Amino acid sequence: MVAPDTELAAKIQSDVPHAARIWNYWMGGKDNFQADRAAGDAVAEVYPEIVLMAQHSRRFLVRAVRYLAAEAGVRQFLDIGTGLPTMQNTHAVAQQVAPESRIVYVDNDPMVLVHARALLANTTSEGVTTYVPADYHDPETILAEAARTLDFDQPIAVMFMGVLGYEPDLDVLRSIVQRTMDATPSGSHLVLWDGTDTSPEVVAGAERLAQNGGVPYILRSPQDLADCFTGLTMVEPGLVPIPLWRPDDADAEAIDAYGAVARKP
Repeated sequence: MVAPDTELAAKIQSDVPHAARIWNYWMGGKDNFQADRAAGDAVAEVYPEIVLMAQHSRRFLVRAVRYLAAEAGVRQFLDIGTGLPTMQNTHAVAQQVAPESRIVYVDNDPMVLVHARALLANTTSEGVTTYVPADYHDPETILAEAARTLDFDQPIAVMFMGVLGYEPDLDVLRSIVQRTMDATPSGSHLVLWDGTDTSPEVVAGAERLAQNGGVPYILRSPQDLADCFTGLTMVEPGLVPIPLWRPDDADAEAIDAYGAVARKP
């Protein structure tokens, strides 16, 4: 049973930097506290591109979801590690293309869940938008709860958008992805992006995050991320810096975050 909003709100620690709220701050949102802004500013001092990365992460989500709904014909989305709602969330993009789309958001953060109730409302009468309070370390619970809304006999887009860096063990990370994808049928897709250790500046930014009370974020190599797609068929252009994945802007430039979309045969 989901706790009432008052109980969820009571769990929010405003004086401790929190990943979802720091990210919200970098994206220009207002759902953050002074502790989050201080940690976010500390990172930006050594890695100013973090703000750009945050913006590009949302643009990558929009392009990926639009592709899946419009070109790949996917009508079901499992967005794991949702984070705080901002503009152009998964359900809004998918249901704009295909009004009957069904979306399940997953997060274990109380502030995210409070906002989910208020903001992740269905945008069409034909579709369904809901959320599951769960941790991505427990795929079996996520899958069982998602099955209340999604049909696991039909293709599903599984999304891990910049969240797996909070798991320090690469083998555990791969297991989470594999166990989740194993439950989906042929024609399903994996959408994944994460920060990469591709510049000294971004490495310094990750160190600053931990030094200022943020949850440590483990930067991976592009090859580490590529291994998460083992057994799947990459959609062109494959694993690339997220601004370069089917960009709307011809002048898009690389950044220290790689992502891809891949299809389950």
